[in-house]
Amino acid sequence: MRTKSTKQNKINVVTLGCSKNVYDSEVLMGQLKANGKNVVHEDPEDDGNIVVINTCGFIGKAKEESVDTILHYAQKKERGEVDKVFVSGCLSERYKPDLEKEITNVDQYFGTHDLPNLLKVLEADYKHELIGERLTTTPKHYAYLKIAEGCDRPCSFCAIPLMRGKHKSTPIEDLVIEATKLAANGIKEIMLIAQDLTYYGLDIYKKRALADLLRALVKVDGIEWIRLHYAFPTGFPMDVLEVMKTEPKVCNYLDIPLQHINTEILKSMKRGTTHEKTTSLIHKFREFVPNMAIRTTLIVGYPGETEEQFQELKDWVEEMRFERLGAFEYSHEENTGAYVLEDDVPADVKFRRVNEIMEVQSQISWELNQEKIGKTFRCLFDRKDGEYYYGRTEFDSPDVDNDVIVDATEHYIKLGEFIDVEIYDAGDFDLYGTPTVKQEPFVPLNQRKK
Repeated sequence: MRTKSTKQNKINVVTLGCSKNVYDSEVLMGQLKANGKNVVHEDPEDDGNIVVINTCGFIGKAKEESVDTILHYAQKKERGEVDKVFVSGCLSERYKPDLEKEITNVDQYFGTHDLPNLLKVLEADYKHELIGERLTTTPKHYAYLKIAEGCDRPCSFCAIPLMRGKHKSTPIEDLVIEATKLAANGIKEIMLIAQDLTYYGLDIYKKRALADLLRALVKVDGIEWIRLHYAFPTGFPMDVLEVMKTEPKVCNYLDIPLQHINTEILKSMKRGTTHEKTTSLIHKFREFVPNMAIRTTLIVGYPGETEEQFQELKDWVEEMRFERLGAFEYSHEENTGAYVLEDDVPADVKFRRVNEIMEVQSQISWELNQEKIGKTFRCLFDRKDGEYYYGRTEFDSPDVDNDVIVDATEHYIKLGEFIDVEIYDAGDFDLYGTPTVKQEPFVPLNQRKK
């Protein structure tokens, strides 16, 4: 028989899925800390007696990881190693009745909009005045800034609206307050995230207001890089490019998931665009901001995708030479528009197509990186791992893009600082460089020579 632990309450928040979930966990933790609670994120000792699992429910593999994590902590509860297990986030929003029936050892399930109720069961009050107060889990010099919740797009393959609801923009003044507080805590780079950045403002300002938001955020002292993630191609607000071109703080970087290029598949996906329109848009980006790095993601194996349509996609990737690209297998998701279609592309074919796309992209990335050799880039350094420092240029986002690698046995770099680095070698997805100015190692005050 399990016995209740005698530990002092310690809340361990475990986050699964995308950057939006990271942000939500940070807000939850900020609220708990303001209530005087002992809260940690993914405690390395894993000894919190209360566990909150913020789940992902986007595609099959993410759902499987979420379920496995819930089962792991439910079993720990059964053994008496934790007292309470709570589940929140997208999987819980989407499958709450099923989860309650199948995994009964969880104390309570909460959806994506249940923060006040979750806080209540954790014996904390929801504090409305805590605009911008978060317990960030990223390195101390960068953070995500979620500018909107939900999505109004009808994409046939996507379950996000089922889990996150309709698009709801956060007012510019609130986002400026949040960015100012982040900067006061040492944050130098903010990454704007939403299900669709380009829809920002339509609900509250009756116009696309992403450019207005950027103009307000660049005025925040201390913020030096602003990066754009998850734009939508249809109805892209071109005034954003003007801000990117004229404001040094706005990185020449755009994450714009395009998903496919075949017009028939784009129509079935309900993307509101065509092969020709998509290609024209990318050309306009590069014409207006010639040194922009474009990141995109593609889906292969969508229902009915023929070898000819896949070859069209593959040829297009070779033609467009994206700086950054990821490819993913189509996941057949219940209650989405595409679910009524037959998931008729075999798993081994999906796997092969992903690999073929990524082989093409690997060669493109290698060729583009070779062009960087001999050039100097301003880099922000995130971490030291073993004998190397890892940083990024303005054309690279954390975790998904190129690293700039510097030998730590020969150079000292203070993490979270901007350093000019000359590139002397390059691989498919890594750059190797040398700081142009020698960094002096930090010496504690009591060890300094007088």
